[in-house]
Amino acid sequence: MFLDDFYTTSNNKINFTRQQASNFAKQIADDFNPLHNVDAKRFCVPGDLLFSLILAKSGLFQKMDFTFSGMVTNDIHLNFPSDIDGKVSVTDDNGKDYMHVNASGSSTKNEATIESLIRAYVEFSGHTFPHILVKLMAENNIMINPSRPMVMYESMSIQLDNIDFTEVKLIESNSTLTIDGKRGSACLAFDLISNEVKVGHGEKHMLLSGLREYCQETINVIVENYNKTKAAYIK
Repeated sequence: MFLDDFYTTSNNKINFTRQQASNFAKQIADDFNPLHNVDAKRFCVPGDLLFSLILAKSGLFQKMDFTFSGMVTNDIHLNFPSDIDGKVSVTDDNGKDYMHVNASGSSTKNEATIESLIRAYVEFSGHTFPHILVKLMAENNIMINPSRPMVMYESMSIQLDNIDFTEVKLIESNSTLTIDGKRGSACLAFDLISNEVKVGHGEKHMLLSGLREYCQETINVIVENYNKTKAAYIK
């Protein structure tokens, strides 16, 4: 599958070099979060890469819930299940959990179906900032701390009416941001469309902390720096 370039297998364990994880973020998800840069001090593997590998190895189910419980770095080796029977976890050899998965309904391991869904979702997910979050922050008159932006990918879910498709696209539906003091919870909702027919829907949930009053000038600088990083990579 197209994911083969983005992970390494050794003794039935999966790990990710910094370059592999960074390439996935930038080339597949169009995600230029500095945490995924090769030289980042607080480097972490994109949660969307873990999500993608679960689908590729264990199959796509009509209803799936994913909860991310730990940051994966380049020196961690993970155990990925080859099948899902209701509930599974992605763990390291010490038993630490990094992702929990609940799955039910009909399933498929059709590569075309899974690849199409992966590409559609991770591109949407990778565009969380600035495309979606900046708008939500402006509407709520709050923003993240520019010197230490804390945005955590908490969970996501998908629910499909059927899995009888080989091509699917994703359309944002209704995203919201709930504020509680200096913390916020973003719910990014989406619909899944195949052949112009809605075949499912889902949500991505993110936690924001260190919130402060919105400042357009500061946001402009953050977005400009983000876009400069992206432009430099594309060159």
